[in-house]
Amino acid sequence: MGLMPAVVGDKLPLRKSSNKFTLGGGDNEIFCVRFSPDDLYLAVAQGNGVVDIYNSLTGKLAFVLNTGEESRLPTTSVRWRPPHYQGQTKSVLVSVGADGRVVHWHTSSGKVLHEIVEPDNQLFCVDYLLDGTQFATAGKRREIRIYDENTKQLSQVMKGGDQLHSPGHSNRVFALKYHPTMRNVLVTGGWDNTVQVWDIRAGHAVRAIFGPHVCGDSLDVSQDGETILTGSWRVEKQLQLWDFGSEKLIDTIPWRSGGPTRQQPCMVYAAQFSKDSSSSMIAAGGSGANEAQVFERTMSGGSVVFGKTSGLNRACYSVDFSHASDTLAVAGGDGYIHVLNIHGPT
Repeated sequence: MGLMPAVVGDKLPLRKSSNKFTLGGGDNEIFCVRFSPDDLYLAVAQGNGVVDIYNSLTGKLAFVLNTGEESRLPTTSVRWRPPHYQGQTKSVLVSVGADGRVVHWHTSSGKVLHEIVEPDNQLFCVDYLLDGTQFATAGKRREIRIYDENTKQLSQVMKGGDQLHSPGHSNRVFALKYHPTMRNVLVTGGWDNTVQVWDIRAGHAVRAIFGPHVCGDSLDVSQDGETILTGSWRVEKQLQLWDFGSEKLIDTIPWRSGGPTRQQPCMVYAAQFSKDSSSSMIAAGGSGANEAQVFERTMSGGSVVFGKTSGLNRACYSVDFSHASDTLAVAGGDGYIHVLNIHGPT
């Protein structure tokens, strides 16, 4: 594994990146990494079901969740409850897994606060509404389930589309994201080569983008709500930007692999905007070339690579920017978490 600055054409990026530290024991695949809202902790969801919580400042393992024998299927996704939520309990993390379990954890004590089991389902993604009052899950069953955070009760199941602008999903759903400025809108992506836009008030998908082949947590919406980012598991046109309002393609970001895998393409499993107000960076990674790249979005509308984590032994499955957008975590099949410092404008 090596990190290097990169330049595309004659455009120089304003930012630089450097290695902060490498975490993990390399024993289990890692399917999801997420910084806590205050950036003090990093949650790591693993193939054996265990969720490790690291101190992101020191790199020390702080807490370990889900160590019991009741589940050895992978924990596929985790999300921290937003700090805007008015509940009394702080440091709450929700996890979903291939066993259909949705678990709320009190991270510092390791206690299970609540558990939901979705029968006959494998869950691959979960996300919170910005104010934390509801969360949604999706996976094998091609439906979106909406839960009330206060009661933990299922409030709605959305499936299918209006058959005019969207058919809904016809295969597994691997990515789910609440729209940052429209509380009744969610965006999902999956194996069926579509991105679906859902309206909770309508109870089904209302619009669709056809083309992206989403096979992991590779779907995001910019902070202003105007741009959708998709990462596709394929050898070309992996990373694309779409206009939210019109569903039209804005840009296909070129992916240039380097180092020993220079001739091998990277098929994207993970993609994310940075969390600053202008969503000024993009991180993405995948298999084939087994690498992750960090892009700076330019004023002219292009994107310039300024960092790479390359030479991984296995695929990158997850990336996550800190909320301060000065740190990036990259993890995947090799069981290690590579934490990068980002230097420059934020």
